[in-house]
Amino acid sequence: MVAGVDLVQIREKNLSASVLYQLSANAATITGRSGTRLLINDRADIAAAVGADGVHLTTCSLPTDVVRRTFGDDFLVGVSTHTLEEAVRARRSGANFVVFGPVFETASKRQYGEPRGLKHLEQVASELSPFPVVALGGLTINNVAACIQAGAQGIAAIRMLNDPQRMSDIVREIRQDFDKH
Repeated sequence: MVAGVDLVQIREKNLSASVLYQLSANAATITGRSGTRLLINDRADIAAAVGADGVHLTTCSLPTDVVRRTFGDDFLVGVSTHTLEEAVRARRSGANFVVFGPVFETASKRQYGEPRGLKHLEQVASELSPFPVVALGGLTINNVAACIQAGAQGIAAIRMLNDPQRMSDIVREIRQDFDKH
């Protein structure tokens, strides 16, 4: 497992298909030797071509059921959601998990409107349980426990895990929060 992280997503939206393929192939080589699973953002074709574990779909991606039919049951499919309705639709369409957010304020998610908050996260997690809901958006080491208490079965973060020197320690602390609940 790379730094104790279960899942890595390549989220490079502005690369050409060729460059994304090369980056993804290199990442698949690295993660393939570890317990870390690899998802490619939006490009199921590239994910399958490089032997990644699956794809992360956005609100503008191919429909989940089309990806599931095309790439099979073993292909991991995560779906970004911002409402309970989107999360229910993703589960019904064959997703393996949903990412729900933004839970807290974060500049990178402002285009999706106001943060959804812990109350909405709890509603989605409760409604979909035991289906996995992953919290995203504005997460810090100080609010991860609140997301877990609200029912999140995982967390997704960029900024919090951006320091390679501290990544293993932060992941260890997050795992301890999950173990407490």
